Amino acid sequence: MTAELVRGQNHPLSQSRLEIRISAGTPVAAAAALSDENGRIHGTEWVAHPGAPVQPGLEVSRQAAADHRLAVDLDAMTDAVHRVSVLLALPAANGGAGPARFGTVAAPFVAVTGLDGTEVASYTITGLDLESAVVALELYRRQDAWKVRAVGQGYAGGLAELFTDQGLSEARQLAAGIDEAVARGLARSVQAPPPRTSESDRSRQAAAPAVGPDQGAAPQGAPGTVPPYGGQPAGGPGQGGPQPAYGGATGPHASSGGPVDYSHPRRRTSAPPPSPPTAPPAQPGRPAQPVAGDATGWSMEERLYNQVWGMFEDLARTTAAYRSAVDFAESRMDKELEQALSDPRSRIGGQGDAVREAARARYTRLVDQARASLDRDVAQLVAESEVVEPALPPAFARWDAPCWHAYRVPMEIPMALRLGDLRLPEAEPLRIPMLLRLPLERGLWIDSGRTDSLDGSFTDSHDMRRLAMETAVAHTARLLAVHPAGEFTVHVIDPAGSGAQALAPLTRTGVLAGPPAQGAAGVTEVLARLTQRVDLVQMALRGGAPDALPPGLDTSQQLLIVNDFPHGFDDRAVNQLRYLVDEGPSVGVHLMMVADREESAGYGPLLDPLWRSLLRLTPVPDDHLADPWVGHAWTYEPPVVPQGSEVLRQVLTKVAEARRAWSR
Repeated sequence: MTAELVRGQNHPLSQSRLEIRISAGTPVAAAAALSDENGRIHGTEWVAHPGAPVQPGLEVSRQAAADHRLAVDLDAMTDAVHRVSVLLALPAANGGAGPARFGTVAAPFVAVTGLDGTEVASYTITGLDLESAVVALELYRRQDAWKVRAVGQGYAGGLAELFTDQGLSEARQLAAGIDEAVARGLARSVQAPPPRTSESDRSRQAAAPAVGPDQGAAPQGAPGTVPPYGGQPAGGPGQGGPQPAYGGATGPHASSGGPVDYSHPRRRTSAPPPSPPTAPPAQPGRPAQPVAGDATGWSMEERLYNQVWGMFEDLARTTAAYRSAVDFAESRMDKELEQALSDPRSRIGGQGDAVREAARARYTRLVDQARASLDRDVAQLVAESEVVEPALPPAFARWDAPCWHAYRVPMEIPMALRLGDLRLPEAEPLRIPMLLRLPLERGLWIDSGRTDSLDGSFTDSHDMRRLAMETAVAHTARLLAVHPAGEFTVHVIDPAGSGAQALAPLTRTGVLAGPPAQGAAGVTEVLARLTQRVDLVQMALRGGAPDALPPGLDTSQQLLIVNDFPHGFDDRAVNQLRYLVDEGPSVGVHLMMVADREESAGYGPLLDPLWRSLLRLTPVPDDHLADPWVGHAWTYEPPVVPQGSEVLRQVLTKVAEARRAWSR
C-alpha cells in the first residue's frame, strides 16, 4: 500500500534499488545530492545533475522535462553517504522560457517506487510560491536502515541558494553549470504545444492582408482583421472586443476612432464547435478503429494537430514504460546472479548453472511481456497514423501527399507547420509528424556540418552543404505556401553565392523579396534593413503609436535565410544577427541559418547563446531531438521532396502568382 506523505513525514524503505518518479506538469530540471550525517555536500562530485547525470548509485535525467525517472541504488552508496536529496528547479528562473516560480505551476508530484513500478511512498509538494528550486524529498540512513522523508523546502534564490544552504562551497559554480547543461538540453527539445485554454477563451487566428499605414486601415473590429505578431483576432470565438495591431488599447478608453464596443469580453459570439467524429463500435476483444480528427478542437485542423501531438506523447510514454521494464528485468537478473555467485556452493556444478538459467529465463519472460505490450500500443498508433496522415492539410502533410496537387494559396495562417518526421528505434514503422506552432517563436538552424549517419554511410562536406541548403529551401517553400499572399516575405544572404543552385526554385519563381544578397556589402545592407524594421516596430509597440510607422513599411512576417555563416560577416554584422535572433521573433522577423558551427569556432563562447536559441535541424536523419515529456532521443528525418517531382515548382508558382495579384 502506498504511503501518501505530508511535509516532514517519513516512511521506511524495504528495497535498496528504487526509482524516483517526478511529474511536474512543466519542464523542470531534476538532480540528486549526496550528503553526510550533518546534511553537508562534500563537493560537486556528490551531485548528480543534467551535466553529470551518473554518480555511484545515482542516475538522473540529462535534460529538463515534465516527467522524470531517477534511478537510485542505496547499496551502492558509500558509508560516508547518509542522505540522498532529490532536487527540482525551474529552468526559466535562470533566463529560460516558461514559469519562473513554482507558485505559478501545478504542485509537483514525487513518488518512490520499486523497479517493478509499485509505489512505496508519494508526496505532492504544495505551498510553494516564489521558490524556483526545491528539495522535494530525501532518502536517509538511520541505524543501518533507509527511510524516505517528505521535505518540500523551497528556495527563491534557485539552486545556488539551495547548494549554499547545504554547505557546498562551489554552490554558484555548480548552479551555473547545471543551468548551462539544462539550456543545452532545452535547445534540442521539441517545443511542446501551449496549454489548452478553456472553451470560453479558445480562438483561432485568422489572417488578413497586411495593411501599411499609408494604405488605409481596416475598420476596427472588422471580421477577419488580425493584429500582427501573434495577437488574437478581433471578433473571434470567446473574444468580444476588437484588438488593434501592435497592442493598442480598445474599449471605452481607446484613443483611436470608431464605435465603442460594449460587448462582454468573455461572451462567445459563435456557436460551439461540432463534436469530433466518433469511431464505429469496436468488435469484442479488439481495439476501437481509429478516426482522423478524433481529438478536441474548434476546427478539423486543430483536432488533427492535437491528435498528432497525442500520438507523439503516447509513443513517448509507452516507450518509456518498455525501457523501464527492460531495466527492471536486467536489474533483477543481475541481482539474482549476484546472489547465486555469492554462495560458493552454487559457483560450480549443475546447481549454479540451473540458477543462472532460471534467472535468464525470468529476464527473457519479463522482456517479452514488455515487448508484447509495446508492440500492441505501436500497432494501434500505426493504424491511427494510417488514418490521420491522408487527412492532414498541406501545412501538416508530407510533400508526396495528394493534397498538394490541389493546392490553393490559403486565406488564413495555419496553426502549425510540419518540419519533418520523428521516430524511435523501438517503433521503426511509425513516423510522427513534427509540427511546430506558428508564428515561429525560435529561429531554425539547418546544420551543414558533419553528422554521424545512423546507417553508417558517409556524407562529405560538399554534399552536406548542398543537402542542408535543399532542406532550407523545402522548409521555406512550405512557409511561403501556408501563408496568405502578402503575409510572408523571404530575404536571403548568400555571401559567396554557393547556394545558388539549391536556391533556384525560389529565385526562378520570383517568391523572394529580392535577389540573394552577396558579398560583405549585401550582408550589411540586408541586416541593417531588418534591424531597422525591428527597432521601428518595437518603438511603436512600446509607445502605443502604431500609426507612427513609416509609410509603406512591410508588416508581413519576415524570414531571413543566412547561408555559409560566418562568411561575409564582420563583428558588427554578427552583433546585428544576434540582435535579430533575440528581438526579431516578437515583432515578426525570423531567422533560418544554414551553417556549420565549427566554422564559427573562432568566436569562442560569444555565439553559444545564438546556437542554443535556434532549433537545430539536420539534412540527414539524426537522433538529436528530445520530446518534452520523457526526454527520449528521437531520430529526426527532414522533409524530402520526391525525386523528379514538380510539386515544389508548382506550389511556388502559385504562391508567386498570388503575390503579384495581391500587390496590384
